[in-house]
Amino acid sequence: MKKKLLSLALALAMTLSLAACGSSGGDNTSGSGSQASSDGSITIRIGGIGPLTGGNATYGLATEYGAQIAVDEINALGGNIKLEYRFEDDTGVNETAVSAYSILKDWDVDVIYGCTTTGPCVAVAAETFADRYFQITPSASSTDVTDGKDNVFQMCFTDPNQGITAANYVKDNNLATKVAVIYNNGDSYSTGIAQGFIAAAKELGLEVVAEQTFPADTNTDFNVQLTACKNGGAELVFMPIYYGPASLVLTQANQMGYDPIFFGGDGMDGILTSIEGFDASLAEGLMLMTPFNAASEDERTAAFVEKYQSAYKDIPNQFAADGYDCVYAIYDALQKIDNLSEIAAMEPAERHEALCDALIGVFTSSDFKVDGLTGSGMTWQANGEVSKDPMVVVIENGAYVTQ
Repeated sequence: MKKKLLSLALALAMTLSLAACGSSGGDNTSGSGSQASSDGSITIRIGGIGPLTGGNATYGLATEYGAQIAVDEINALGGNIKLEYRFEDDTGVNETAVSAYSILKDWDVDVIYGCTTTGPCVAVAAETFADRYFQITPSASSTDVTDGKDNVFQMCFTDPNQGITAANYVKDNNLATKVAVIYNNGDSYSTGIAQGFIAAAKELGLEVVAEQTFPADTNTDFNVQLTACKNGGAELVFMPIYYGPASLVLTQANQMGYDPIFFGGDGMDGILTSIEGFDASLAEGLMLMTPFNAASEDERTAAFVEKYQSAYKDIPNQFAADGYDCVYAIYDALQKIDNLSEIAAMEPAERHEALCDALIGVFTSSDFKVDGLTGSGMTWQANGEVSKDPMVVVIENGAYVTQ
């Protein structure tokens, strides 16, 4: 009998211990999600999704880390809203992203942050729309992400608008009269920006002398594309591609003695620091559009860069800054929900739907504006698209210089 009582006591002690250890943090696999506590504070669970492994890991890690800094700052404020944060690896694959989303649902997530890349985000957005979870992506820029989904919002520029903005910048600043485009026709991000640029360039009277494509970011030979641009007399080559293939283009252009202006989109951010063995001097003069410049002397930007470097031993790119801004946008919106305590007290199945509707209402209201690292006075349209001013930088002496 004594042995049985001792066994029961030990079992009870282990149960209480495990319950205490599982009260918070990213390792939770289940729980009650957000709730209003006895002291009046409310905890909201934010679940992130992005590639932490694979070819796009640099982007996913940046969005994870940027958001983590924002979560830590907000929780340190000591306000009545607390955030729990958990990030799942989607490896950049659509099916894996949907599985990651299912894991977060089992965790009783309240808000979905992500995905980082377009394909997985489109797949997950279809699920969150059906399930009624509010979702905001830091960097999935295709219009397919938000099309027909009132619950999905973007922190980054949309692809067509980025291309249109680039064409206008080239024209307004008299950078060239003959332009060429090199893009990945197997990637919706690259294709969307390229098509926007080409259409706008032609309308503006720029001569598009070459439209060159390649099938995947694993492509290693760009001599055919560069030769077409060179033979066409292109003074500027627009490349809405990621920094991996862009580094090869710059290297091979240098080898063939071709030196036009190279102009990229936000996916090229990171070219100076993220490619082992790349001669960064070849990026001198490269222009790119980005909403964030880590070299800025702005006080908030400088503080973010310092924290990021201290924690992760790297310089943050725009993906990290967009992630940071996403979390603050969520937090700012939560503070504007009058009945947040009532929503927090609901059961998880009802809570995330009520929270989704409330956040949609705040984000699309005319008086909701967010000041962040990637823009001041940012607002959102009903289609989920963000409104903020773009920024063009040129690489000079190994650093970004805002134009």
